[in-house]
Amino acid sequence: MVEKPYENKEDHCGETITQTPDLNLSKKSPSGIKPPEGRQCRETITQTPDLNLNKETPSGVKPCECSVCGKVFVRHSSLSRHIRSHTGHKPYEYHEYEEKPYKCKECGKAFSYRKSVHRHERTHTGEKPYECQECGKAFTWLTTYRRHLITHTGEGPYKCKECGKAFSCSTSLRTHERTHTGEKPYQCTQCGKSLRSPLGLRIHERNHTGEKPYECKQCGKALSCPSSFRRHERTHTAEKQYECKQCGKTFSSPLGLRIHERIHTGEKPYECKECGKAFISLSSIRTHMITHTGDGPYKCKECGKAFICPSSFRSHERTHTGEKPYECKQCGKTFSWPSSFRIHERTHTGEKPYECKECGKTFIYRTTFQGHMRKHTGEKPYKCKECGKAFISPSSVRTHMIMHTGDGPYKCKECGKAFNFPSSFRIHERTHTGEKPYECKQCGRAFSCYTSFRTHEKTHTGEKPYECKECGKAFIYRTTFRGHVRMHTGEKPYKCKECGKAFSRPNSFRRHERSHTE
Repeated sequence: MVEKPYENKEDHCGETITQTPDLNLSKKSPSGIKPPEGRQCRETITQTPDLNLNKETPSGVKPCECSVCGKVFVRHSSLSRHIRSHTGHKPYEYHEYEEKPYKCKECGKAFSYRKSVHRHERTHTGEKPYECQECGKAFTWLTTYRRHLITHTGEGPYKCKECGKAFSCSTSLRTHERTHTGEKPYQCTQCGKSLRSPLGLRIHERNHTGEKPYECKQCGKALSCPSSFRRHERTHTAEKQYECKQCGKTFSSPLGLRIHERIHTGEKPYECKECGKAFISLSSIRTHMITHTGDGPYKCKECGKAFICPSSFRSHERTHTGEKPYECKQCGKTFSWPSSFRIHERTHTGEKPYECKECGKTFIYRTTFQGHMRKHTGEKPYKCKECGKAFISPSSVRTHMIMHTGDGPYKCKECGKAFNFPSSFRIHERTHTGEKPYECKQCGRAFSCYTSFRTHEKTHTGEKPYECKECGKAFIYRTTFRGHVRMHTGEKPYKCKECGKAFSRPNSFRRHERSHTE
């Protein structure tokens, strides 16, 4: 088809517009304002005839798709502007109209339109007016917000044939498809590493150049990756307004709180169809499904284990290589994982972020805190498969299991009893040697075990840390306290295998057992 340029004689400005017959172009400038009569603006608009404008999306919508890179636009005018990024063509050669009257007060950047400067100002104020009603996450831009909604609805026009994940634009789909095909077309010229997207390559190249364009205004820390920068910013600004009524833990989104609450309720709505195992979150079941399918996009060459995300894969690789890139500046100890490194740092700073609301005791480790909380609630989620006895922690049940298996790594040469931990083994050895290294300064009594010594000291100080919520009675010893609580609850966990009689206290139970053997 031959293009037929025509001259606009009404405006007398020499404007020449070259059009293809199937496109409806306005003679207005980008702002929608016609130039005054007689002014020389030399506007030239060229549209390429080979654009693919009629391809239908799965939803039936006819988008305007760029034939060069596949990017899709709703309006023809938007596509026309985009095409210029490939051709380098600049049709608007205004002289009197290139003024940008709207300036940002923070950085001085100028804009042609008032709405553009308003949008730009959000990068300084941190305003995020678009909030997701599903999970509470907020966004600066409407386009980012719409893209995020797809993660909940799954209704993006571009769907992956492998996993069904939906995307709002074709370029995002193509980048995602490479997680399945393994294709990495973008190669680093410095080290030869291949990446799936040009953005990934640009971020990777900063490892070589040392460029860190994202600087935190709060603390001055600079980062090379935008996602890492946003994550860091939340450490300063993120308000955690959603609080768990059970344990007081706070969350920045209602979705995070709902998932956390399932830990307390025991609700596990996501069930694996392969093995029946249930999970509290969708991400957990997706990770689990890899154990059946083995088709995670990131596979370990050493052991074949598959992973959904690259960060988990890289962390796993270190179990084979022994690499420990995170070094403590205080003591020089190295770690394979950043989470382990951050937790270790608390041993130097003294930070104990987990506080018990019952007694005020604080903890460095979450697992220790959770185990402590069960002392107050009485919860014992870990049961021995051999005898049914319940424990507050997995380490306690492992220690107990040695009674049945006898295969602990630390065995006593005197009596053959086995132990999981060297500390327990050393305490036991003292029953044979008679060693009692812990002596009470008040009365001179000696003890082989430090915990027994600390408990004994309370008989002098009068401290009774275990108080019954039912009647207010306080106790020095935890075992005595537990036995007392059972008087209120009626619980009798010690059952005789011979006659079925049950007891609330272990000493009563042992005394009864002797009546069968004597």
